[in-house]
Amino acid sequence: MYLRGSKWSMNKRRNRPNWFRIVVLSLIVLAAAYVNRFIVADIEPLGVPSPTPTVSAETLIAEAQSLFAQGKLLPAIDAYRKAIASEPDNPAVYIMLARAQVFAGQYKEAQTAAEDALLLNPSNSMAFAARAWALSFQGEYLEAEADIKRALELDPNNALAHAYYVEILVDSFYSGLGSFDDIEKAIEESRVAQALAPDLLETHRARGYVLEATGNYEEAIREYEAAIAINANIADLHLALGRNYRTLGIYDQAVDAFTRADALNPQDPTPDLLLSRTYATIGEYGKAMQFAESAVANDPEDTNLRGNLGVMYYRNAYWPEAVQELSYVVKGGLSEDGHEMEFINLVPDSPRIAEYYFTYGLALSRTDKCGEALQIAQLIVSRIPADELAVDNANEIVNRCEENLNAPLSTPETGSTNSAESTPEATPTPTP
Repeated sequence: MYLRGSKWSMNKRRNRPNWFRIVVLSLIVLAAAYVNRFIVADIEPLGVPSPTPTVSAETLIAEAQSLFAQGKLLPAIDAYRKAIASEPDNPAVYIMLARAQVFAGQYKEAQTAAEDALLLNPSNSMAFAARAWALSFQGEYLEAEADIKRALELDPNNALAHAYYVEILVDSFYSGLGSFDDIEKAIEESRVAQALAPDLLETHRARGYVLEATGNYEEAIREYEAAIAINANIADLHLALGRNYRTLGIYDQAVDAFTRADALNPQDPTPDLLLSRTYATIGEYGKAMQFAESAVANDPEDTNLRGNLGVMYYRNAYWPEAVQELSYVVKGGLSEDGHEMEFINLVPDSPRIAEYYFTYGLALSRTDKCGEALQIAQLIVSRIPADELAVDNANEIVNRCEENLNAPLSTPETGSTNSAESTPEATPTPTP
């Protein structure tokens, strides 16, 4: 039996293969394989960031040193940290970071950086010196002295360690922990630093510091100017220069130095505080008040800055505002702008604190709050009877309150009193 006309016919003839089609399809397959292997592999997927070229630690260190020389301390610190991330086993970079952090006022961070260097090399003289320097700025003078002595044991010719030792000794003396022998030792150490590295910035700074501590202000100015000639962009050096000009009564140059320091480090309240006190000294109370306000804006939790602002408010006849700010010194408590303030105790041999207290009492008497004002007067007489200026102002508080009993309170012209407005400036204590 035969099936005709069916697709199943066994006698059906096969079609010839289309070789042209086969060749074309093969070429397409080969082209697709080439594209997939050599072209698509080089195309970055969407949404994936391109890799960042690696920057060497040497390049980052050079960048950090350049930024430091320009006075750009925070960017320099950031560059040093990137260098550490690139080369975490190099203790020298941690030490450079610590040095920059001290100049930037980041003392705890500087201590940590120096300790990281010591973890990598426990016998590194500069690491001990850097940690000592950072500790001294935190008031840890005994620990600082132990570290600096260890640094000099490891390397007696470490000029930076000798320079740091000068500052540690002077600050220890100012704190009351050290004796006058420490000043003698500081003088000796400054000369050793000069012999080892006379052109080092820290050598000039240390020498200036001990000259300032011993009352040789003109010589101190020359040393600070020499340090500034090496690097003119470190705010702390301009502060030191301004302190000495102010002590010598060269107020225009003091203002210039403090203004330069403020421009270099506008977040630091110290230049504003010193500008405020300097303008008050020369009777420009309006400017003094403005800079006092700027200082508080930079650090609203500092009770001392609040006290200074209160004094400047008083000298500008803003009695209620003076009472408010000075109350934080005497009582502490929560400020109007939401900051917890710590009171400052009235103790002998602290003329600035005494000024805050008697100015508070005077401001209270101006606002007819004699009950509290008389308590302040009694406190002054009992606590600091040897402070003639404070006792005189305490007596003035009593006199004014007696006058208030017999006459209505009147608002006098600014500067009409012979008390707080005419308070002489105390010789400033050098601050690190």
